[in-house]
Amino acid sequence: MSQETITSSERQIRQSEKPPKGSRVMSGMRTTARLHIGNYFGALKNWLELQHEYECYFGAMDWHAMTTAYKTPHEIQHFVRDIYAEFIAWGLDPAKTTIFVQSRVPEHLELNMFFSMITSMGWLERVPTWKDAEEEAKANDTHNLGRFSYPVLQAADIAVYSATHVPIGQDQISHLELSREIVRRFNFLYGAKLPEPKPIFTSTPTLLGSDGRKMSKSYGNTFNLTQEEDELTKTIRAMPTDPARVRRNDPGEPTKCPVYSYHKLFSKPEDLPWVETGCRTAGIGCGDCKKRLTENINNLMAEPRAKKKELLQSPDTLDSIIDDGCRRARKVAKKTLEQVRECTGFQVSGGDAF
Repeated sequence: MSQETITSSERQIRQSEKPPKGSRVMSGMRTTARLHIGNYFGALKNWLELQHEYECYFGAMDWHAMTTAYKTPHEIQHFVRDIYAEFIAWGLDPAKTTIFVQSRVPEHLELNMFFSMITSMGWLERVPTWKDAEEEAKANDTHNLGRFSYPVLQAADIAVYSATHVPIGQDQISHLELSREIVRRFNFLYGAKLPEPKPIFTSTPTLLGSDGRKMSKSYGNTFNLTQEEDELTKTIRAMPTDPARVRRNDPGEPTKCPVYSYHKLFSKPEDLPWVETGCRTAGIGCGDCKKRLTENINNLMAEPRAKKKELLQSPDTLDSIIDDGCRRARKVAKKTLEQVRECTGFQVSGGDAF
């Protein structure tokens, strides 16, 4: 994959327009922990809108979780159910959208095997996320083949549903381009007609963690999407504010305060002038500001929190929904693998056992 090819292709997908009706969209989330607000504003919120316009396939990606959390596979499976319930609680409609569990659709791994054979080591060595995290991976014992070849499985995840589009941020263009390059080479070698996935660009707000640093699971400064009210109250109370506000009557600057950044995401538009003016004039205290934010977040979380709890307390119902989603996903994935096996000359079905 030459630099010239990447540049040309990246320029092309940067100029992609809104997908036409009938497009097929695929995306997923790793199941290494409960979902937090970054997952919501970075992906799930956008999925909720996409499901009304396109044929969508959204996954709980447990094989991807194993690349870093392989020592705790039982936890990964716990989070599969937790995240699946979260998807539905926040509004993904399992009757309209195909929601699957990655490991329950073995065609992902079969297509991954085909793609692995045609993917250059050099392509993978140049993946930005691998280069940036390689030393950290060595230090925490996750410097493994699965993590190195993660982008190949990612390409298979998309192609197995013949997805035409993937929702991404601008910073993920190079990752999607590698998937496109793998699909492109497969089509060239075998005369296949797998779609080269295009991006649906999404705006992802920059989120500060509860400690004022960049939000990251490794910092422990995220808070969960359906956090219980008392836990949420403690989290918001502990958030730092503008350091200039040492005393209650000290004026502050809201743009320097992490709490204000959360107000812009969760609060009603009419609350923002109250926060801005109150902070700059010391008309309100930081405690008042945090209390209003807590109320607004709890109001948003109340219904999804109750729905998620209901699903997790009704395991048979949740299992039935998961089973149906995975069946529907496999039906589409099997058709793709039939085409892949046919164009590569591999046995489509049957054959002698060994």
